[in-house]
Amino acid sequence: MSRKGLSPARLEAISDGVIAVIIPIMVLELKVPGPDGMAGLRAVLPAIFLYLLTFVQIGIYWVNHHYLLDEVETVTHGILWANLIFLFCLSLFPFATDWIGVKGLSSFTTALYAAVSIFPGVAYMALWTQIRSQSAAPAHASWGKQIASVSLYLAAIPVAWYRPAASLALIGIVAVLWLLPPRARVSPE
Repeated sequence: MSRKGLSPARLEAISDGVIAVIIPIMVLELKVPGPDGMAGLRAVLPAIFLYLLTFVQIGIYWVNHHYLLDEVETVTHGILWANLIFLFCLSLFPFATDWIGVKGLSSFTTALYAAVSIFPGVAYMALWTQIRSQSAAPAHASWGKQIASVSLYLAAIPVAWYRPAASLALIGIVAVLWLLPPRARVSPE
């Protein structure tokens, strides 16, 4: 008796569920400023900016994950595990975001955030590779764009030791690269 391949719908459902939990966990970590009025609001602005940056990163991964799953014909064992690793890596964002919220923007906390940003990038590349190996559909993203993104995350780590804000700017550049919708499907590489 032959088994039919697993449906991508369940893979998409679990992924949407995990991502839908990650975002509220982050917002729950935002602290309301004390009775200091505008001074209190200014004190939490870095945390709000970092929450926004992280929200955008997770949103970009969610959007591109949907594009990627559109390419799936059947779900393999490798795709299941690559997707779980990807989701695990995404789930580390609230930890790194909260660490900066608690400890403040410093060289160490920013380098940690940059390092955590690398993990879903590399995991997404692994998932992309698994899906592309069994799909004849044109790719939604290029290999070069993915490598450039991970390279910018890597560069953000040593930059954090000199200028934490510049490190976050490098991470923001990655977000801008991915915010633009794909122009046309890229043929398989």
